[in-house]
Amino acid sequence: MKEIKAEIIAIGDELLYGQIVDTNSHWISQELNLIGVKVIRKTTVGDKRLEILSAFKEAEYRADVILITGGLGPTQDDLTKPLLAEYFNCNIVEVPEAVKAITEFFERRGREMTPLNILQGHLPALCTYVPNEVGTAPGMWFQRNNTCWMSMPGVPHEMKKLMHDFVLPKLAEVFPLPVIRHRMIKTVGIGESWLSDLISDWENSLPPHIRLAYLPSLGHVKLRLTGFGEDAQQIDKEIQKQINKVLPTIEKYVYGYDGEVLETAIGKLLKESGQTVALAESCSGGFVAHQITTVPGSSDYFQGAVVPYHNEFKTKILGVPQETLAAHGAVSEETVIAMANGVRKQFQADFGLASSGVAGPGGGSIEKPVGTVWICCSGKDFVKTKKLQLTQDRLLNIQLTSVALLNLLRICILKSSE
Repeated sequence: MKEIKAEIIAIGDELLYGQIVDTNSHWISQELNLIGVKVIRKTTVGDKRLEILSAFKEAEYRADVILITGGLGPTQDDLTKPLLAEYFNCNIVEVPEAVKAITEFFERRGREMTPLNILQGHLPALCTYVPNEVGTAPGMWFQRNNTCWMSMPGVPHEMKKLMHDFVLPKLAEVFPLPVIRHRMIKTVGIGESWLSDLISDWENSLPPHIRLAYLPSLGHVKLRLTGFGEDAQQIDKEIQKQINKVLPTIEKYVYGYDGEVLETAIGKLLKESGQTVALAESCSGGFVAHQITTVPGSSDYFQGAVVPYHNEFKTKILGVPQETLAAHGAVSEETVIAMANGVRKQFQADFGLASSGVAGPGGGSIEKPVGTVWICCSGKDFVKTKKLQLTQDRLLNIQLTSVALLNLLRICILKSSE
């Protein structure tokens, strides 16, 4: 089966100046990948005639599908429509259906139409008009020399609706697309290289139509299995068979699959065990509490949190002995144990979690440099601590601490249920 290649062209000076981040190309790539269309290049080009025309010519030479975003506004700096007409050597003509749709769009919102808005219903004569139900700039579909083109607005929600309603189904009509299936194994608490060493024999034995990719992020590594073939159900079965093979080797690091996130996985564990948690966050500043409460229904297991940033309140609120702070300091194993025990008792929770560290960029010492963090999880009959040596970046340290703290809780929940 022939590989279908796509190129994405994002148009607009604001993208090159860094005033707007091009999230559209990333999203489009993911959607095309799911239907078996391979993105071979992403091009960002400013609002310049020759540069845009050059991007069109180069894309047509190498791609079967060309998806264009941006440059469809009603003002003179929006060049995509007139340059598509120039490239396809055709006039721009009024499309009554498009003008009618734009007029009704403004009427529904009680807004006044301008002559420029009406001109948005004038399109290149060789394009197929694609209605934009959530905006005023229509989509434009072209086909020439076995290449398909689609021009869409740069506004993300408008582009996404056009992609879902028209582009993806249309591509499935035009091209014989392969069946591609993905599964994601989510791991935490192990680095990419260590994980690779651990599963190397399994990876080397994968059949040729199933591929593995390592997708590392802050504190996590995702293993993406991608299967290719003609029968979706058969591919799903084969991928699941490979997951079952590798799972005994990495099970203690696996917290979920596909779209599941760590805080959701922990919420499920707490619900299933009927247990609760409370937090005392110093260096992580409430970030873990925020993550936990993003999960709907977290009130079933989340008792509450305190952020005792100043040492005085570690003592007043959590009962950390002043002698402990004096002897060991706020960033110490002894202090986080006292914090975790204190918040667990204060909120009558099954688990108490605590963090204390030097987030940076200042405040470090020879004994406790920036990035030194202690975390703790305590229960009625146990205490588990861990020392982290992180980075010089404050925000990064907060994020890494939160992942480590949530993973520590996960390990303790699983241990308590054994």
